[in-house]
Amino acid sequence: MRSAKIMNGRMFAGARALYRAAGVDEKDFGKPIVAIANSFSEFVPGHVHLNKVGRLVSQAVKEAGGIPREFNTIAVDDGIAMGHTGMLYSLPSRDIIADAVEYSTNAHCADALICISNCDKITPGMLLAALRLNIPTIFVSGGPMEAGTTVMPDGTVKENTDLIDVMYASADDTMDDNDVLALEKSVCPTCGSCAGMFTANSMNCLAEALGLALPGNGTTLASHTARRSLFEKAGRVIVDIANRYYHEDDESVLPRAIATKHAFENAMTMDVAMGGSTNTVLHILAAAQSADVDFTLNDIERISHTVPCICKASPSGEWEISDIHRAGGICGILGELDRGDVLHRDTHSVDYPSLEAKLDDWDIMRETCIDEAKDLYHAAPGHIISPEPWNQSKEFDTLDTDREHGAIHDLAHPAVTEGGLAILRGNLAPDGCVVKTAGVPKEIWEFRGPALVVESQEEAVKVILDNTLKPGQALIIRYEGPKGGPGMQEMLYPTSFVKGKGIGKDVALITDGRYSGGSSGLSIGHVAPEAASKGPIALIRNGDIINIDIPNRAINVELSDEQLAQRRAELEAGDGYVAHRDRKVSLALKAYAAFARSADKGATRDPDLIESLSGLA
Repeated sequence: MRSAKIMNGRMFAGARALYRAAGVDEKDFGKPIVAIANSFSEFVPGHVHLNKVGRLVSQAVKEAGGIPREFNTIAVDDGIAMGHTGMLYSLPSRDIIADAVEYSTNAHCADALICISNCDKITPGMLLAALRLNIPTIFVSGGPMEAGTTVMPDGTVKENTDLIDVMYASADDTMDDNDVLALEKSVCPTCGSCAGMFTANSMNCLAEALGLALPGNGTTLASHTARRSLFEKAGRVIVDIANRYYHEDDESVLPRAIATKHAFENAMTMDVAMGGSTNTVLHILAAAQSADVDFTLNDIERISHTVPCICKASPSGEWEISDIHRAGGICGILGELDRGDVLHRDTHSVDYPSLEAKLDDWDIMRETCIDEAKDLYHAAPGHIISPEPWNQSKEFDTLDTDREHGAIHDLAHPAVTEGGLAILRGNLAPDGCVVKTAGVPKEIWEFRGPALVVESQEEAVKVILDNTLKPGQALIIRYEGPKGGPGMQEMLYPTSFVKGKGIGKDVALITDGRYSGGSSGLSIGHVAPEAASKGPIALIRNGDIINIDIPNRAINVELSDEQLAQRRAELEAGDGYVAHRDRKVSLALKAYAAFARSADKGATRDPDLIESLSGLA
């Protein structure tokens, strides 16, 4: 084991003395040391309960024969950071988290790793670290929040409300302050990651589909007692796979053996089928690079052409996370994709030797489905307003097996014939951009209109709220990319405010930054190259005609190559590729920008640049 070097011999007596001081009993020396990367934070409702999760997982590891060693990472709440300069720190935190996990795990010679994550950049950050470290690893998230029930001042009851509803309302001139307050008090009723298939839940579902998390990880509610059992099981499984690797030379349990090219394709196929957050594109590309897997935007583009959307969850559809759970969760979606012959079957997971074996046990549509799976997928919302986890055990009366009209469709009856995510290319985005097609009304899949150009999210919010943005226009929000922001901030306010203003179906929003997993409408992000890297988006002027064609995966500005070249020459002859705005940028953010690559590369650090500057082999 990795820890053997410090658990044996005179040389490392000091290290053992410190382990003793930290509470490790001598009789446990020689057992696998399991690093438990916890992201507990009282800032974040998705993480506010993870201190309790950490204790539970630690006890399970100890009882299974391991040495649990818990440590913490930072966590940024995108909803709280949204709409101001705090959001500049969100995406860069992914690298800080990845580094923290790598540093702590390697510095202390841990043998295995459990990642307790939940929200937007924390799961991706830990995923990058796990794939770099390549030691036995399991992911277990804190679980999704229940949707809310709001009683409006006039007595109207709104069910299945979430964070997006109050953000819509804040920009809706027909809603008074008491209406907004009623929503504010009720849309986030429990601990957990925000209800709906936003980025946090999308990534936790992806971790399950990738094979690095146990069944139920993506959809079991944080409030339900079934989630507690999932944490305890993770503690037992990590010790088992650590022993298999170190004592039986079973390399199949390692993250890179699980997260193969085919596993990445399966995970992205599931993501396209459920219409996950556009941010998953950014994170899965980054994860593939950490795993040294040749999985690129071209692969995502190919998958998006061939897989329909069979699960339209909030904010793109009517179904909440708990509804998807009742229909069999991620294994339910994978089961339908497997029956449609669109998955690679030569993959496995931390807990099963093959995809087929897992689906035999966990796909509720199969006669072989085990009782444990059926019991888990009966876990229902409790409608108890509380930040405490595992506070209720309510169950659905029946499971949802309606594959024509239920939360999960089969491929013969897709919710939308196109995939839930799409990659667009054209002279406005030569290296691609991303749109969540599951959230775009069909009537605006083809859009043509004049550009209104702004150079910051703040300016975008202003032109929306003061009604400068008119129906039929395409709002271009530039210099918000990885370098230009810096930090590629997520912009839920602009997409929410256009809906609050009642023009959500009449405008297009296009940016080299990101949109939230909670965004919907014709919101196109990740435009590459970004403006700060001399991308064509920097050349757009007010009134230029923007042409978007989702069916044909195209996005163009109606300018000739000669016109674009002329504008590029004029821009470079002037003050160059800079944002015309007043924004204070810290040294920490400048350091991120110095190494950040484009969105089509996952906004990861440029390894060639790092190698050249470090001078190290």
